[in-house]
Amino acid sequence: MSLFSQCIETLDQCLKDAKVNKSWVDEIILVGGSTRIPKVQHMLRELFGWKELCKSVNPDEAVAFGAAVMAAKLSGSNDKSVQDLLLRDVTPLSLGVELKGEVFDVVIPRNTQIPTKKFKTYITTEDNQYSTVVKVYQGERTKSTNNHLLGKFTVSGIPPAPKGEIKFEDCFEIDSDGILTVTSKIISTGMSNKLTIANDKGRLSKDEIERMVKEAERYKLEDQEYKRRVNARNDLEDCLYNMKKKVREYKVSKRVHPESLKKIEKAIDETNEWLEDNHAATTSELQRKKVSLEFACTPLV
Repeated sequence: MSLFSQCIETLDQCLKDAKVNKSWVDEIILVGGSTRIPKVQHMLRELFGWKELCKSVNPDEAVAFGAAVMAAKLSGSNDKSVQDLLLRDVTPLSLGVELKGEVFDVVIPRNTQIPTKKFKTYITTEDNQYSTVVKVYQGERTKSTNNHLLGKFTVSGIPPAPKGEIKFEDCFEIDSDGILTVTSKIISTGMSNKLTIANDKGRLSKDEIERMVKEAERYKLEDQEYKRRVNARNDLEDCLYNMKKKVREYKVSKRVHPESLKKIEKAIDETNEWLEDNHAATTSELQRKKVSLEFACTPLV
């Protein structure tokens, strides 16, 4: 019974992944020898609201025919019966890069049809940043290190500039053979570097993919909280950076009384010290610190 239930769970997951409602299905065609089992047929009808099953196709021949068509297409056969057929595969897991705070940012979502090509823009996270390391991951978890590292490369020669001013364009491209090419380019200079990963190298097995999808579902709430905490920490760091910048500007323009600036600088130093000493701070603690800092820096706003 556990094996029968696994069949139904797999089918149910397929429908969810394809974003197809069960009521939209017109016909249920039985493919594969196991669909001859009466219990499997009963569970299928139950899943689809007791809709009748289509048994006009030989379930074994259907599998063999599909394999033959796939083989013909992959081998470049000129047979007229397969020339007009288009076979589409999908990405079994999401693909993306690691951001500040070990957050996994998806560029190509799971179940995207291939071939595909997608772009995403990123910015520098430090003043006068000279280079950046692009780490490419495959998986469904929020924390990058909980996913599978496919590879990494470095883009150097970034022009000196304040944090956030230099932009990168990351391009993820998967061709019809499943080969992944990741390119990162500095938009202002055109300087770039890339990583190519073959379909049979570095990728996960079917069992590992299933395990990662199940883990993502199991740790969904934990991952959501991790992302909220990282975002709260990044927000506080950005607030500190902006307030320090404004203090420097106001010292030059003398638009704020020196005594007020001293109090503000003290609040900034204390918050900075607290942030360095509290790496395990909760989301609410980080948010409260940001509100407190903004209140202390009211004369600058």
